[in-house]
Amino acid sequence: MPSTLQPVLDRIAAEIETLPGRGSPADYIPALACADPRRFGMAVAELDGTVYGVGDWRHPFSSQSITKVFTLALDLSLEGDELWEHVGREPSGNPFNSLVQLEYENGIPRNPFINAGALVVTDRLQTLTGDASGALLAFLRAESGNDRLTFDEKVAASETAHGDRNAALAHFMASYGNIGNPVPALLDQYFRQCSVEASCADLALAAGFLARHGIRADGSTLLTRSRAKQVNAVMLTCGTYDAAGDFAHRVGLPGKSGVGGGIIAVVPGRCTVCVWSPGLDQRGNSVAGVAALDRFTTLTGLSVF
Repeated sequence: MPSTLQPVLDRIAAEIETLPGRGSPADYIPALACADPRRFGMAVAELDGTVYGVGDWRHPFSSQSITKVFTLALDLSLEGDELWEHVGREPSGNPFNSLVQLEYENGIPRNPFINAGALVVTDRLQTLTGDASGALLAFLRAESGNDRLTFDEKVAASETAHGDRNAALAHFMASYGNIGNPVPALLDQYFRQCSVEASCADLALAAGFLARHGIRADGSTLLTRSRAKQVNAVMLTCGTYDAAGDFAHRVGLPGKSGVGGGIIAVVPGRCTVCVWSPGLDQRGNSVAGVAALDRFTTLTGLSVF
């Protein structure tokens, strides 16, 4: 990484400060609705664990769908390609919580990052580990070096109370035999998974294995190089809901967003980036986060293209 990285982040933060129209926080999860859309943080983690940051880069926020990347990686590390018999790898073109495609595709979700697909991955990880959300939390703590990471029980409870659509997705897939655990137990695991609180620094570090081609922070192998490539590829094509094409066009990196306002992005072989700002666009992606990543790849020249 260039030695001028910190000035680049400072410049991006100054530009974001003047950005008009910062979007609105997710209001369908009441525990997230009160977040301030003017807040902004950004962190970059190098392969050796060195982290640079700006703004609210150490402020914990609700990771939400960003955690789907880590459960996908953990499941792939345990069962490998068998997972792809139960979930696809194609963009959905529909909202992340849509039921539309499941019926005519026989209960097989289009990809692991829409809610239906993430439910399948969590279900399979639950079968393999007996505690999917616990396995996720242990992994995030180890990779970030932050053993204080935990679940936000208020957010988990809020999602449970407003989780009818996810329950419908899970029951529908169960009717096709694509869910193995009892749906209430699966939903509890899924909502806890989404409620993990972490900062930009934590998530940039935790995603480092994707920039290191599957190698964890301690030097052990989580994924083969080929499977790390698979995860990055699905992030590029499916990681930002139904705006993945626009994100690839603007940013040019594999990325995964969450409705808490965070986005992680990977520069394979170089670094990982995490941005956070709670104001979302109509597709559920952070307005300031996408703009900041756009500027990052433009100013540094770091892109997969």
